[in-house]
Amino acid sequence: MAQRDRVMRMSVEQPLWRALTGYRVLTMIYAIGLFAAAHDGFARPWLAVAYFAVLGVWTLATLPKVASAAACTKPFLAADLTVALTGILITPLADAAQRVHDGGPTLPSIWTAGSVLAFAIKGGWRWAALASTLVAVANLVERGTPARDTVHNVVLVWVASIAIGYVVEVARASERTLARALEIEAATRERERLARDIHDSVLQVLAMVQRRGAVIGGEAAELGRMAGEQEVALRTLVSGGLVSVSRASEDAAQGAVVRSVEEAEPDHDGPVDLRSLLAPHAGSRVSLAEPGAPVTLAPEAAREVAAAVGAALDNVRRHAGEQARAWILVEDEPDEVIVTVRDDGPGIPEGRLAQAEGEGRLGVAQSIRGRLRDLGGSADVISVPGQGTEVELRVPKHQQRTNDPRGKAEQR
Repeated sequence: MAQRDRVMRMSVEQPLWRALTGYRVLTMIYAIGLFAAAHDGFARPWLAVAYFAVLGVWTLATLPKVASAAACTKPFLAADLTVALTGILITPLADAAQRVHDGGPTLPSIWTAGSVLAFAIKGGWRWAALASTLVAVANLVERGTPARDTVHNVVLVWVASIAIGYVVEVARASERTLARALEIEAATRERERLARDIHDSVLQVLAMVQRRGAVIGGEAAELGRMAGEQEVALRTLVSGGLVSVSRASEDAAQGAVVRSVEEAEPDHDGPVDLRSLLAPHAGSRVSLAEPGAPVTLAPEAAREVAAAVGAALDNVRRHAGEQARAWILVEDEPDEVIVTVRDDGPGIPEGRLAQAEGEGRLGVAQSIRGRLRDLGGSADVISVPGQGTEVELRVPKHQQRTNDPRGKAEQR
């Protein structure tokens, strides 16, 4: 299998998970320490001891769950928040009523914030808002009245968790942007390496064959002409930036790295870069102008457009002669892709296309216009006698085949 540089995703949020792991352990010890310092004042200390036993076991047993986003699942988050809320709600049963009324700490104390922060890091500010709201309700129920210190603590947790969740979302967006930049850089380096190797070997040999064939003449001249066409096609392929870029990640904890990995076979069901299908048409008398970025279409649409371009070039060779020059221009618009094929031949006399269709010669009608019509696009032929012919193909990016009986029920 071929090998190339592949960019793996980075993970700017991994340090947050490590910090959360330490926070949970430290706050568990802090909550147990608060109870140990004031256990004489508890009405039912055995209830508090039972809760702290559960809290300690739960905290230590679930440390792997807060080691990464993949391990921190929704069921775990729900169970973790349940442990925190249960501790808050049973505080009035375990502690003395006066201590609760005076604003004493709840059983889990600030350990509860760890549960809320896990929601924030995992799901962003919306998840954080949901978790902190449930904690706020539990605190108000535990106190019985919305006292100033209770409201202050509730608002602090609510604002802090939402802010952290928002920061995590921004960090993830920055992570994707940086990873994409690294992908482009890796693809550019790979394309430059291939271009150097090909230029130093294959292209030079083809150029030499073209020159020697022209000098020798005869059958060698034809061989030289073919070598020249292949040189142009290969040079277009190398310089066109057709190296695909992977967006897969093996391990988000490894950071943004570039590794040499085995490249899997291409996905034939995914979008296809139209440029890769049009590149073989380029030659010594056919020039291809295309965007620097991939021009993606559905596989069937890309193949049909490439076939229509091939049919247009066949018409150029058949009616304008082997010596006619042609130009292919690819334009990637927001809603559609436009491919224009222009030649410097004698042009098409007025009414000739309609006459050919009436005589049963359906090259333009079926091979070009029919293909684009089935894709929901259009094909326009513009020709002025003595000034060449221009074929403009337009295909929407979200197309459907009009001859599919299911097409009426589908959105374009």
